[in-house]
Amino acid sequence: MATEVHLPSVPAVASVPPSSRFANRELSWLDFNARVLALAEDNARPLLERVRFLAIFGINLDEFFQIRVAGLKEQLSVGLSTTSPDGMTARDQLDAISSHVRMLMKRQNQIWAKSVRPRLDAAGISVVDWEDLGGDDRVHLRQTFEKRVFPILTPLSVDPAHPFPYISDLSLNLAVVVRDPSTHIRRFARVKVPPNIARFMPLPDGERFIPQEQVISANLDLLFPGMEIVAVHPFRVTRDLDLDLEIDAADDLLAAIESILRQRERSPEAVRLEVHGSTPKAVRTLIEEELDVDPLDVYVTKSLLGMSDLMELTNLDRPDLKYEPWAGVTQTRLQAVANGNRDIFGVIAEGDVMVHHPYDAFSTSVEQFVSQASRDPAVLAIKQTLYRTSDEDSRIVRALVRAAEAGKQTVALIELTARFDEETNITWARVLEQAGVHVVYGVVGLKTHAKCSLVVREEGDEIRQYCHIGTGNYHSGTAKLYEDVGLLTDDPDITADVADLFNYLTGYSHQQAYRRILVAPITLRSRILEMIHREAEASDGRIVMKMNSLVDADMIDALYEASHAGTEIELIVRGICCLRAGVPGMSENIRVRSIVGRYLEHSRIYRFGSEQRGPRLFIGSADLMPRNLDHRVECVTEVLDRGLKDRLDEILRVNLEDDVLAWLLGPDGWTRVPTERGLEAHTYLQQLAEEGIR
Repeated sequence: MATEVHLPSVPAVASVPPSSRFANRELSWLDFNARVLALAEDNARPLLERVRFLAIFGINLDEFFQIRVAGLKEQLSVGLSTTSPDGMTARDQLDAISSHVRMLMKRQNQIWAKSVRPRLDAAGISVVDWEDLGGDDRVHLRQTFEKRVFPILTPLSVDPAHPFPYISDLSLNLAVVVRDPSTHIRRFARVKVPPNIARFMPLPDGERFIPQEQVISANLDLLFPGMEIVAVHPFRVTRDLDLDLEIDAADDLLAAIESILRQRERSPEAVRLEVHGSTPKAVRTLIEEELDVDPLDVYVTKSLLGMSDLMELTNLDRPDLKYEPWAGVTQTRLQAVANGNRDIFGVIAEGDVMVHHPYDAFSTSVEQFVSQASRDPAVLAIKQTLYRTSDEDSRIVRALVRAAEAGKQTVALIELTARFDEETNITWARVLEQAGVHVVYGVVGLKTHAKCSLVVREEGDEIRQYCHIGTGNYHSGTAKLYEDVGLLTDDPDITADVADLFNYLTGYSHQQAYRRILVAPITLRSRILEMIHREAEASDGRIVMKMNSLVDADMIDALYEASHAGTEIELIVRGICCLRAGVPGMSENIRVRSIVGRYLEHSRIYRFGSEQRGPRLFIGSADLMPRNLDHRVECVTEVLDRGLKDRLDEILRVNLEDDVLAWLLGPDGWTRVPTERGLEAHTYLQQLAEEGIR
């Protein structure tokens, strides 16, 4: 277990009640998604990128209900009376979430209807409605419907002989009311909109698209011949996917995860019902009752349901409406490796290498490291953690297969419980096992979130180790979209630490001390707290931290105490931030900003110390959240090379000077940083990469 560190409390901070010290985690996440939505509002963004951000907002919100709202509802159902660190009960949080989400959905609908959709139309991409179509278009769509859609539809009636059908998670459905012309009896039926056909069906000109549900609605006479179609109303259901796995009780983790996936397919509880504003009360009430949904969990919209499907439109071949493509450049020191003139281990032996994705290409750095190791006859062993992997083609997985087939000792630690990537990880685990890779699933009771790779190489009479420690997943797709940093090193202390970490993950090691790396749940919490406390005691204390989320109450209180002691603190928090910034007497020396833009800010960089004393810089996989500090295996390494520390300082500086993508957190919430200089972090870092300025 992690060593507990108790910092001396400053009365001015300790006396502040929790409701004033901490922001609510769930509401802070909604604030982050509001910042995503603001990108869809931004007329300066390319039009299809605005569509993408509308879709991302919807995808994010879907997952929020599937996991976070579902978890709160589970607390209510079992009668838990615990409160969040800010003092809110589960009921308080659900009520606040409901109010906040309704405002965000209204804003999302307005952005689509009044800004994005008209501009798409002007750009030659029109999302049209059935009632606006002429006869020829309707005939074409009728024919398309008969050939491609009608054969796979299954209308399900609801009557005493037919119970209400199971409505799958995130499915779009039509509530159809029909009337028998002879008996005048009305009946209810459900038609599921097929998810395996494009939501937005193209018309012959290739410039106009119509939502599939409208085409189905206009042709229901083929599904219900001889019946009168009285009304058609779309609805959408979100279900609880936060299914718990008792890992300690699972004899076969792989089988247990597969069981969880089967449960997800038939999740019993609906946590959100979305309906169109045209739906009459009687139909809405019927759906609510059959799904056992509280009226407070019903969200009404006058626009498109399931705007996450707008992602389809971003695949259109309209480069004029998108960001200019960026594939990343080969990092300067690795160019000779990419050209085949050097081996990567020789380059690393000359000095540590820092890579910064997506500005530095993943393929010619991290993938090259593992790929070359798999082919190098001098390499004896490769050990690799895998948290999220590419769906279709993972070059790293294939390199591990090649290494095993070549007789190298190859170990892959695959995290089967990486949410929503379980199926992909199970597939790759089986591929690796069949190739002879030693596949392990980590430490019982802990998710393995660490991002590290270790290569053991025979060089003359000695065995030398090389490793990569990063902040991002070994995933070629996300490496193009997520901003991450990674260290390639042969430092004996760091590589020995990583070797010890793998022994901890694969065996029965109780390693409690490491030389250079910080490991959760063993040393990370205590060491971070120690360094915060050290800066609080220094006359020139300075802390800069960049992370995805800041939630942990002990860390936040330690930062408050450091602020109260006069320490200058700069925080760059992309997502959730439960710290309240700029509060007199508590956090007046803490400034918090968030960068939200083209790339998902994902790196974690921790800097302690002033320039005069010489700062210490760390990178790794962990955010300052209880789950990362106490319930996951995380790896954070110190960066020792002066030049690489300067590179990390440059990343932090650019993030702190950005005045285009940046938001500032104050006592009253988030506000946009006013644009004066016009420095956009993502564009600026791309320019540095292109110019080879490292």
